Amino acid sequence: MKRFFIFLIAVAALGLSGWYGLRAFGGNHPLVSVAIPIKPPANLPDTPAEWRGRIDYRALDKQLSDLSQRPEMAGLAVAVVEDGELRFVRTYGVADSDTRAPVTPQTLFRWASVSKTATGTLAATLAKNGQVDLNRPVASWRTSLRLPGGAETHVTLDQLLAQRSGLTKNAYDEKLEEGQDPALLRMSLATAPLQCEPGTCHTYQNIAFDTANEILGKAANEPFSDAVEDRLFRPLGMVSAGYGMARLTGAKDWARPHRNGQISRPVKEAYWRVPAAAGVESDIVDFATWMQAMMGERPDVLPKPVLQIAHRPRVGTARLYGGALRQAISDASYGLGWRNFTYDGHRLEGHSGAVSGYRATMIFDPATRTGVVAMWNSDWGFPFRIPFAAIDSYHKRADAHWLDLSELPAPTGGAPKAVAPDDLAH
Repeated sequence: MKRFFIFLIAVAALGLSGWYGLRAFGGNHPLVSVAIPIKPPANLPDTPAEWRGRIDYRALDKQLSDLSQRPEMAGLAVAVVEDGELRFVRTYGVADSDTRAPVTPQTLFRWASVSKTATGTLAATLAKNGQVDLNRPVASWRTSLRLPGGAETHVTLDQLLAQRSGLTKNAYDEKLEEGQDPALLRMSLATAPLQCEPGTCHTYQNIAFDTANEILGKAANEPFSDAVEDRLFRPLGMVSAGYGMARLTGAKDWARPHRNGQISRPVKEAYWRVPAAAGVESDIVDFATWMQAMMGERPDVLPKPVLQIAHRPRVGTARLYGGALRQAISDASYGLGWRNFTYDGHRLEGHSGAVSGYRATMIFDPATRTGVVAMWNSDWGFPFRIPFAAIDSYHKRADAHWLDLSELPAPTGGAPKAVAPDDLAH
């Protein structure tokens, strides 16, 4: 009977989905896999006549259009939420440089490490419901994670999600990219070098962080990705959001990864195999919906106490990004898959991410409920500046020039030259 209801829900969802291969599952076996086109969501603020607010959206649109013409870029999707409301949705460039297929509001992009915010939010949801104890040691869940000196016996789930494993930054990511099994890599972390005593500092991870995939799946009594989709994405109406390489590449409208203006082949599966760390994809509208929920705009699904658990800072971190952005940010900290920092006197929240051929960012000011989500299908880090340009416009700061392209080398006919990245490591 349960499977029958799951089937009915999936079929009903097809009426809301775009060209997304939604599936109804019987156990682990797909019962149906179809792709049905629909009209774009109604009433999107995607034309100048619909842009209203404190932010100068026409100026922002011109800057983004110019940015999208750079040879380092391929496609770009941006949405702005101002005062809690979706005020701006715009897409630029191409999803596929070979076919010249344009980016649309329904184009699927990867969230990369912004996926960690979904993991932290699921953990907070389960904790609030009494289904998981965040202070329980990781080892008690009988996971594949092994830490130097047996530290998994005292490092808690809370510390794991706050990136306090003590391992050196991005431990064994290169082995994951080579195709090695994530569970085996987690076991081999027992002999990995430490940056600090486990539980005492922030050291950013992907493989160790994905231990949450095992723990939260057990706590929810269903596969981790299904738990996120069933308890968070679908109740929020985010029908384009989900997990897995096949789900992305099987969609009708998806952004191909690019490097130096060319499509990167083959698409690399590595970070989809650590779904808690970097497994989500969606279109830009659903990405904006996620940000609104993170702002507290959907208490029916994510009440304030859950968000407080997820977002509360646990540990200080190094400055974020690189270049000029790095100098503009201070007082950075990390919650459960969640970043906090100060910019120009404003406390901002969110996360950014990078995997081969894709970048994504979600940054907002919780005090004003104003922020930006952006995704692009190239390796260039310069567009991480986009949220800061919009936030400056909201606060009427006239001396900021985050999207001033005059500081960049002039485009040439050849391959783009490397630029100071303002980038992240996953």
